[in-house]
Amino acid sequence: MIINEIGRNIDIYLAVGFTDMRKSIDGLAAIVQQRFQLNPMSKALFLFCGKRSDRLKALYWEEDGFLLLYKRLENGKYQWPRNENEVRKISEQQLRWLLEGIEDRPNKSRSKSEG
Repeated sequence: MIINEIGRNIDIYLAVGFTDMRKSIDGLAAIVQQRFQLNPMSKALFLFCGKRSDRLKALYWEEDGFLLLYKRLENGKYQWPRNENEVRKISEQQLRWLLEGIEDRPNKSRSKSEG
């Protein structure tokens, strides 16, 4: 799976809460920068989920531009944390569990007030 390949040896963040899935690259990059005070052009993968919890967007900066991935589950929903005031850093293993539908509680949280 391509997200698992990108997720190797980089930081992986969940944008916790509901994200408007109509947002594209610029809108998602703005969330990363303004709400979470993180650099969207850093070596990191940022994951977003909508209210229906069956769609996932991933934003990743390559050396020459952004990569936007979109996945829609045909059956089932992602186990997505919903406290919208934080971004959570997760491990590669937690990313695999999330994509496989296994619930896990990520161990690192960062509220929007942290810098």
